[in-house]
Amino acid sequence: MWQRLSRIFIKRESKPQRTPEEIADLFRYKYSNFKDLLHSNSELAKILSDLSVKLQGYEPFGMAYVRSQATLAVSHSARMIRALNALSENRYGLLSAVLEKIHTRIKQELEAVETPSIDELVLPYCRVTREMVDWVGGKNANLGEVRNRAGLAVPEGFAVTTRAFQLFLAENDLVDRINKLKTEVDPRDPQAVHALSESIQHMVLTAGVPDPLRKALEEAFDTVQDARARKTPGARTPLRVAMRSSAIGEDTELSYAGQYVSMLNTPRERLAETYRIIAAGLYTPRAITYRFNKGIRDEDVAMAVACLEMIDSVASGVVYSRNPVDPSDDRLVVSAVWGLGPYAVDGTVTPDTYRVARGDRLTIVERKVSVQTVQLVADPDGGLKEIEVPESLRAKARLDDEQILQLAGFALKLERHFGSPQDIEWALAPDGRLLILQSRPLHPPDVSFAEGRPRSARIEGYHVILEGGNTACPGVGYGPAFHVQTEEDLLHFPEGAVLVARHSSPAYAVVIPRAAAIVTDAGSVTGHMASIAREFSVPTLLGTLDATERIPPGVDVTVDASSGRVYRGQVKELLGPGPKLKPFMKGTPVHDTLKRVTRHILPINLVDPKAPDFRPESCETLHDIMRFVHERSYEEMFRLSDAVSNGEGWAVKVEADIPIDLFLIDLGGGLMDVKPGDTKVSLDRIACEPLRALLAGMTRPELRHREPRPIHLGGFLSVMTEQMLSPPRLDVERFGDRSYAIVSEKYLNFSSRVGYHYSILDTYCGETVNKNYITFSFMGGAADETRRNRRARAIARILEALGFVVTVAGDRVTGRYVKYERKETLERLDRIGRMLQYTRQMDMLMDSEQSVEVLAANFIEERYRL
Repeated sequence: MWQRLSRIFIKRESKPQRTPEEIADLFRYKYSNFKDLLHSNSELAKILSDLSVKLQGYEPFGMAYVRSQATLAVSHSARMIRALNALSENRYGLLSAVLEKIHTRIKQELEAVETPSIDELVLPYCRVTREMVDWVGGKNANLGEVRNRAGLAVPEGFAVTTRAFQLFLAENDLVDRINKLKTEVDPRDPQAVHALSESIQHMVLTAGVPDPLRKALEEAFDTVQDARARKTPGARTPLRVAMRSSAIGEDTELSYAGQYVSMLNTPRERLAETYRIIAAGLYTPRAITYRFNKGIRDEDVAMAVACLEMIDSVASGVVYSRNPVDPSDDRLVVSAVWGLGPYAVDGTVTPDTYRVARGDRLTIVERKVSVQTVQLVADPDGGLKEIEVPESLRAKARLDDEQILQLAGFALKLERHFGSPQDIEWALAPDGRLLILQSRPLHPPDVSFAEGRPRSARIEGYHVILEGGNTACPGVGYGPAFHVQTEEDLLHFPEGAVLVARHSSPAYAVVIPRAAAIVTDAGSVTGHMASIAREFSVPTLLGTLDATERIPPGVDVTVDASSGRVYRGQVKELLGPGPKLKPFMKGTPVHDTLKRVTRHILPINLVDPKAPDFRPESCETLHDIMRFVHERSYEEMFRLSDAVSNGEGWAVKVEADIPIDLFLIDLGGGLMDVKPGDTKVSLDRIACEPLRALLAGMTRPELRHREPRPIHLGGFLSVMTEQMLSPPRLDVERFGDRSYAIVSEKYLNFSSRVGYHYSILDTYCGETVNKNYITFSFMGGAADETRRNRRARAIARILEALGFVVTVAGDRVTGRYVKYERKETLERLDRIGRMLQYTRQMDMLMDSEQSVEVLAANFIEERYRL
């Protein structure tokens, strides 16, 4: 006994002692780095997902996109590496050298590209095409495509290029002045950003427009005016133009729609002034904040401007080539209002809505005509004004059938040309012409067109087993359902089967090339497996919630991942040759560059964390680094509990009727209304959601038995004999009776030492699925080795039933639950709280193999009395 106590004492005394302040600072430092790591992991996942979509060639992009996304991907990878090394005391220093090698290869690919330049300050639309997106922005490039290659009518006009913007900045020395202001501001402070925005916009609005630019604007305006005079000799009103932002990335990938500025009904004498206003729109508070949060540099979103002849619209509106609300509805939707278009989209008036069905012949299937009392029109003095709609028109349809079908035909043509669903603005001119004002991808991006097949409506005559979920890779697959529950199941996965699983996993990479489709209960469309599925073009449907329950093993199914449906049997209408949409970006120099660059970003080679090659030296791509760092970060945070010493002086005790003595340290946001010097805290002052869920499970009334636990004599004697006669175990010592939790609002590291049992729970639970996880470990016990192992296996059975990936080694069980929705994650934490209470003093009950199954089954069926 003395020898045992001496070893424990020496072992404890050998640990470096930290002051309470040092312990608290250590926790906060590690947690701060962990949050940075999670944020960059989430952002990098979005970048990889977007790159894989762009690779399929259905959305427009330019070299600015390729460069900016590659730069962002490297930046987030570096941030993840820095955070991991901060967590691990530089255990993974080699990763930085690995990243530098990958970064060098990416830079070589980018530097090998010969980028032609455009020196013109202004380009007429007859010269604008999609290849010019880096110089005229997405809005202008799309309009050029509509006019010159899709062959549809657009207003006369011209594009003011990014070269003009660079000249404007350079002539006024604005780049250095703006950068100086930005370095003095914390971009996370809303008030500071607002002040910064006002300062920059003031500089832009008071800057002089260089003479060459002013002259180019006026000459282009005069050219449009001459063309208008030839087309409409009797035009009664002078030419005005609509000047609209066409920033690099706007309406594509680097910004969201409506982020910048449009100025309608601009006369010739106000061209320069209006140009300044639109340029200043690049620096609104929300634009600055958006770019900061996304890590986008100002130089990657240079401002171009679209200048279009102002149409005195009789009617205007939007046509969607697919239902924007229900992606499974392939009908076209046309909306229309009297007057100018802003009232069609800003909710001021209720537009007419017409739905058009596809087929051999377009058919109007629904008309909803609203009453409109006011409309927006161009003011002869400049700008816009609201007037009343004449009584005779208020309840009249804005469009006749011929016009509705003509617009629907335009939408189909643009959908085929651009290869994806389109959101199209249109105007009805006084002379009866229907003009296209803008065409952009229907957002959020609808990747269901990645294999060239439009989303289908529900196929009648077939039984739908499941409907819902998120499309990670579109398309249709057919085959027998094969449920994967363990890694061993992957060894028997048949060619052409449909993989059905509870959760997405990179481990499935070994069978993805052989799968006809993939369907899971949970998983993220920006996760590792989703990227692999897109790489192999395997139709994949994630987040269905109950696919494993609804899809019977062995049954032939047709998975329409594009529409989120799984049918029983073979649906020939879906599997037959359907209409193909052309990936219009493929074959272009910029797409070829993207392919070369993404070879160093997208592929994933590190799949199995237990494999011997799962190490920094094996990382060949940014995706590999992301996978490695994310995996190791869980382990580093799991080790946080090892830093807990005796806890005195820095933790507050939870004062409540709970079955453990629990002490907390708050990293920030985990507790409410705690004052300096407080030593106790009540349950109602705990703000940490994961801890609240865990304690809710531990304090369930049905688990708080007042009567003594049953005692099996053999088990009791085993426990006593083990403690009296067994040699000391240095890996599991007798712990104290205190439990500790390190908390924030969304994070919990829970360390419970009760008797000879030791459990650790580490979890993050928030709204971002990619950040959510639970890792749980239990070890130790007071009985002999056999009973401890049985107890571990009983806990493993419970965790497996809850959806955890579990490993058991001796008396240690470890489980992981990763990338589930917040609701499911909190529910699992509640169940773990119940399990911790349920399995207390279980050692004495583990008297046979049957007890493993019985005790686990009782818990799963919520029969908690032992």
